[in-house]
Amino acid sequence: MKSLFRDLSFSAISAGFIAVLVGFASAIAIVFQAAQAAGATHDMIVSWVWALGVGMGVGCLGLSWYYRRPIIIVWSTPGAALLATSLAGVSIEDAIGIFLFVALLTLITGISGWFDNLTKRIPMPLANAMLAGILLQFGLSIFSSFTLEPMLVGLMLLSYFIAKRVAPRFSILLVLVTGVLYALYTGMFDMSAIDVSAARPAWVSPTFDVSLLIGVGLPLFIVTMTSQNLPGMAVLKASGYTEQPISPIITTSGALNLVLAPFGGFSFNLAAITAAICTSEEAHIDPAKRYIAGISAGVFNIVAGLGATVVVSLFAAFPGALISTLAGLALLGTIGASIVSSVYDPKYRDAAVLTFLVTASGVAFFDISSAFWGLVMGMLTLLFSVKAKSDTQAKQQK
Repeated sequence: MKSLFRDLSFSAISAGFIAVLVGFASAIAIVFQAAQAAGATHDMIVSWVWALGVGMGVGCLGLSWYYRRPIIIVWSTPGAALLATSLAGVSIEDAIGIFLFVALLTLITGISGWFDNLTKRIPMPLANAMLAGILLQFGLSIFSSFTLEPMLVGLMLLSYFIAKRVAPRFSILLVLVTGVLYALYTGMFDMSAIDVSAARPAWVSPTFDVSLLIGVGLPLFIVTMTSQNLPGMAVLKASGYTEQPISPIITTSGALNLVLAPFGGFSFNLAAITAAICTSEEAHIDPAKRYIAGISAGVFNIVAGLGATVVVSLFAAFPGALISTLAGLALLGTIGASIVSSVYDPKYRDAAVLTFLVTASGVAFFDISSAFWGLVMGMLTLLFSVKAKSDTQAKQQK
């Protein structure tokens, strides 16, 4: 505890808060759509948010504390999008059965250790290129938001430039304060719409339909592993935490999923985008003290889960331009570092560029996101380039 209090910093705590803010505000609507597709009532939707908040909070807090690294656990946003399109006509009981099935697969994956073995074979330039491709849209969203709300975004940009010069560790917090104050002043943020009633978890007993487990459960598992855990691993390694074992994190995610699935916790996994906020220099200049951002994110997630009804109304009230600009500015440093690291070594440059382009394109085949296909393209390019080089050397020797 003494070391914890010694390592506390306002910048790390604010990074954790911003990560939670961005995570909820950017994807909570997709969770609502997934719950509604399964026929969830209002109370059940609140329960889903409760389960997700508590699960993410316990995961962030426990893992960050144990490893002394900013390990961020989140729900699978691509998984929620898949559920929103796949659960139409499915009973809520069958949906819970799917969540339990995915939780069991995740637990087995973590315990077996195969995910760790896979990630060790992925070159870091390709992992960085995939990460840059994922985050690119968030950087671009700053300027697409500028066309919608030029005054709001312009003031946030101005506060960012000033803060980077006079107080760089607090730059993102000052951007947030600027955006919120402007939104309140102009009436873009309506506090009167916030519901402060208590959140109550709602248990749903699962039923299991084999066709749904295969048709929805397996894709949900694959999407979560490829679109969330792989990029999440890349974020940790790109931030210097190269020795972090991933399998225990997968195991913990599966265990949390198993416990909270009956209440609506459909998936838990490593974060990529929000993790990049907590692992950046803006959280703390010293990487060894950024774990405070992970603990902070855990605390704020638990608070968000316990106040699920408040959260549902609060995040719906934030202007979209504020959230997208905040996320983009918070990720600028990570985007730049990932691009530089991915193309620095000429040996991997072609493969890294193709990984970046495919990932950034957003193409998705078989409901598997572009992050996975970008990595596949990069690995194939690297494989063929190595083979071509060896063939050339063999001919020269003859």
